[in-house]
Amino acid sequence: MEPTLVKTQPNYSLFALVKYFLKLGSIGFGGPIALVGYMHRDLVETRQWISEEEYKEGLALAQLAPGPLAAQLGIYLGFVHYGVLGATLAGIAFVIPSFIMVLLLGIAYKLYGGLVWMQAVFYGVGSAVIGIIAISAYKLTTKSVGKIELDLLKKNWLLWLFYLSAAIITVLTEREEVLLFIAAGMLYMVIKAPPLWMRKPRTVSSILLISFTMGQSESGVLTKIAWFFTKAGAFVFGSGLAIVPFLHSGVVDQYGWLTEQQFIDAVAVAMITPGPVVITVGFIGYLVAGVPGACVAALATFLPCYLFTIIPAPYFKKIAGNKSIKAFVDGITAAVVGALAGAVIVIMLRTVVDVPTLLIAIATATILIYTKKIPEPIIIVAAAVIGIALKFLA
Repeated sequence: MEPTLVKTQPNYSLFALVKYFLKLGSIGFGGPIALVGYMHRDLVETRQWISEEEYKEGLALAQLAPGPLAAQLGIYLGFVHYGVLGATLAGIAFVIPSFIMVLLLGIAYKLYGGLVWMQAVFYGVGSAVIGIIAISAYKLTTKSVGKIELDLLKKNWLLWLFYLSAAIITVLTEREEVLLFIAAGMLYMVIKAPPLWMRKPRTVSSILLISFTMGQSESGVLTKIAWFFTKAGAFVFGSGLAIVPFLHSGVVDQYGWLTEQQFIDAVAVAMITPGPVVITVGFIGYLVAGVPGACVAALATFLPCYLFTIIPAPYFKKIAGNKSIKAFVDGITAAVVGALAGAVIVIMLRTVVDVPTLLIAIATATILIYTKKIPEPIIIVAAAVIGIALKFLA
């Protein structure tokens, strides 16, 4: 099979590309959609380092493969002209600034988390995060499964079935099963676009993905962190917030590494820092096992994303046209987004504990629905101020 990605002579240096992603990782607020938009504006329109076609191919791959959207696109754009080295350096440059920030915030959180002012900050911020996650779940639902319209409901009834089943199971069990996501993808692929190996039994069945979820080692906390966050990075599609329900079920319910409030605070930290939202794993890893835990969690989460980008990149045009792969991803995505919706309900029931927290969550969601110009970090800071005011007034 011949690679289809043809490299043209770049009009920029590798150093300039790395410098750009360092800057974007340091000041790029607004979540995955905003970050993807910045890359198009800066690299395609303004600097013309990347062609429109190359950008669209990278965006398509980032949406098709598991992993955080913005990080994958950045890795792909690094690959376009500078191959594996460019992809590696672009990915590291994009992630490292926000990782350092969440690590420092984790240190401060451990040192001062018991103080009244710190508790007051996260009292307001935690409620705002609920509103942000709820709106993100809604947006992901309309984008991945479809809007709630009769024609679309009829057309996508099977995706809606996966979505609702995953949401209900998440609410009832308060945890998630990766095998449920894989089953949804496999079933949708079989029904919509069965691959050749199903029509030709002599072809070896590639069930390696399922075995990826088995055989967890129990030898030490760092090993558990590595395995858990590798699974998290391998089964997250699209928005970084899609990782929230998977992380919640593991670090809170399954392992008991964090309390409910600590988990909400970890998500809040990801919201107030630039770069990919998935970097919250660094904060969680630090709370569980210090600096080694933070490094292992971040590396384990982003390694699948990196591999799922650079391995198919040269052959992507052929892969993108495979209807079976598209159907598999559509099925998984519907189930993952449904689990996100279910997790929002679970987390909300545990976090919204009084009238003020309910009002902050509702106000946040309302602002995000009707006012698109206010960045999420500003909303988070405002919620922190409100939390301090409410606590000290009380």
